[in-house]
Amino acid sequence: MSKITMATATEMQNNFGKYLNLIISGQQIIVTKNGKEVGRFIPKDTAVSYLTDSLTGILKGDSDVDQAKAERLAQKYEAVD
Repeated sequence: MSKITMATATEMQNNFGKYLNLIISGQQIIVTKNGKEVGRFIPKDTAVSYLTDSLTGILKGDSDVDQAKAERLAQKYEAVD
């Protein structure tokens, strides 16, 4: 796993080049504002790997994609009485 660095939004704005170089070197940057995480910068290879692993996890096993889609849509758009 890559090293994770925390930075405030102001630090990112004032030192973007520094943080960009950290990302290029493989580090992840968690950006905070008022003490709360608002976003992350991650290296491209990490992002591709994460997405691939996520999709692989979704596609593993015996699953009915149409049934899973219908269940998710029902949960998302469930009528409130």
